[in-house]
Amino acid sequence: MTVSWHTLLDVAIRTTIVYLALLVGLRLTGTRQLGQMSTFDFVLLLIIANAVQNAMVGPDTSLAGGLVAAGVLMAWHRVIDWWRLRSRGVARLLAGEGIMLIHNGQVLEEHTRRAGITRDELRQALREHGVASEPPPSPLSGLP
Repeated sequence: MTVSWHTLLDVAIRTTIVYLALLVGLRLTGTRQLGQMSTFDFVLLLIIANAVQNAMVGPDTSLAGGLVAAGVLMAWHRVIDWWRLRSRGVARLLAGEGIMLIHNGQVLEEHTRRAGITRDELRQALREHGVASEPPPSPLSGLP
């Protein structure tokens, strides 16, 4: 079975639109980095992946269509990563700014709310990094 160039171009365009829409959407919703993902965040990511798969390939379920979609995703990832490494503004736009969560051993509640993490999640992150369950006595601590 052969697939027309028109069909493959359609898959590439659909994939590009979905990738950029998800990149913007996930950035705007403040989804955390992979290392900070909760089970809830991970399940959301899996459901989104399943939901947008049909939007990317449309009616084309061929091997060529899937390979084009995967290739376009990898190409966009490479281009945006290249751009991020060369532009501090793009890097800041994609990753955001660090938020100070602890100052002089005190948890900054307003900052943790803005970062979207609970006090328990903060304690867990501290334990994972070898710090006691209470805030460290260091003057500054934050999330990247």
